[in-house]
Amino acid sequence: MTALNLRTVEAKVFVPARGFELSKRFYTAIGFAIPWSSDDLAYVHHGDCSSLLQKFYLAQHAQNFQMHLLVENADDWWRHLAEQNIAQTFGVDIGAPEDRPWMIRDFTLVDPTVVLSRIGHNLPV
Repeated sequence: MTALNLRTVEAKVFVPARGFELSKRFYTAIGFAIPWSSDDLAYVHHGDCSSLLQKFYLAQHAQNFQMHLLVENADDWWRHLAEQNIAQTFGVDIGAPEDRPWMIRDFTLVDPTVVLSRIGHNLPV
């Protein structure tokens, strides 16, 4: 019997974008790179984390779409977004960092399509 190599390399989500160009500007402004884009899809990444931004919008889907970005320091990310005036520039909501009962310090960021992201780091056990 032959051994199978079932090693997973990566999983990407397809993030909905109501305003595709606006969403690309938003993700670039918060620090992501977009090395490739077509008329309806963009490869978005920061370090080893990536997703595919798609020109697709269905309100019920977008309002229930959530992502989690695990970072080394959530407070530094929050300060970066505040210094970039992301909330004012894009009319989005950014919550304050908080220690959560699930042992993560995070904050919420809602993108222009209303996709909710939690950006956080693990708390020491």
